[in-house]
Amino acid sequence: MSHLNVQLPDSLYKSLQTLAEQDGISVDQFIATAVAEKIAALTTETYLEELAKRGSRSRYEAVLAKVPDVEPEPYDQLPTG
Repeated sequence: MSHLNVQLPDSLYKSLQTLAEQDGISVDQFIATAVAEKIAALTTETYLEELAKRGSRSRYEAVLAKVPDVEPEPYDQLPTG
């Protein structure tokens, strides 16, 4: 496992301690989880951007044109009002 020394403003560190305590975990665990979540979010964003580049509006519209234009079943309708 690697070690990292990070400088944080006192106010941020106090918030970090409070949130870690509320979650019932150590500050180290809280930081590791926060970093993992950020990495996952950025990785997912990059993946979706790459996936979107392979998309085609014309192919999307061709598939959408195959869907019948009918009212949804009552259980699948959006509520009104």
